[in-house]
Amino acid sequence: MSLSAIQARLISACKSADRNPADVTLIAVSKVQPLDRVRAVLAEGQKVFGENYVQEAQGKWPDLRAEFGPLDVHMIGPLQSNKAKLAMDLFDAIHTLDRPSLAKKLANLAQQRGQCPKLFIQINTGAEPQKAGVLPDDADAFIATASGLDLPVVGLMCIPPEGEDSTPHFNALATLAARNGLTGLSMGMSSDFEAAIAAGATHIRVGSAIFGARDYS
Repeated sequence: MSLSAIQARLISACKSADRNPADVTLIAVSKVQPLDRVRAVLAEGQKVFGENYVQEAQGKWPDLRAEFGPLDVHMIGPLQSNKAKLAMDLFDAIHTLDRPSLAKKLANLAQQRGQCPKLFIQINTGAEPQKAGVLPDDADAFIATASGLDLPVVGLMCIPPEGEDSTPHFNALATLAARNGLTGLSMGMSSDFEAAIAAGATHIRVGSAIFGARDYS
């Protein structure tokens, strides 16, 4: 596929859901992608990218920002507390706030710096033991804790269980966000972002469908 094909799918999904495409941000997930592919997508005009690894982002985006101008780079992978300071320098948004210790670390850094990336709280909607994220039963309390630390929490993020219908998970995330006065919904990937848009997604995360298959070797 390609960036233009994904953009066309996004516009079509918004039309079907009676939504404005301008209200949905396409995050091009560029983790483990060769620089020539990333540059090609940048040249097409894409300005918002997602990375899973702090060190990979550190080696890639300062130079690309210098070359291409202002860009939004979002952290969408698990964030280790010892990488929090570096993440604060690199990213415009972090989608994976998922535990009290990380919230406190980010709050302390934000106080020192006087600024903080936008934050999404990751919710483990499927209560999968192997997956990061706040459990649904704990979500309201954690959202209140993060807000009490004066963190700029703008929304919630989820990754539905593989092989399950994503729609109930998207709807559950939207309900949880609305209950807590949050408007951001980071949900939906290449295979299911149309369903996510129908459920109210404000940010969708699409990688290999834009860049091509990843080579982890």
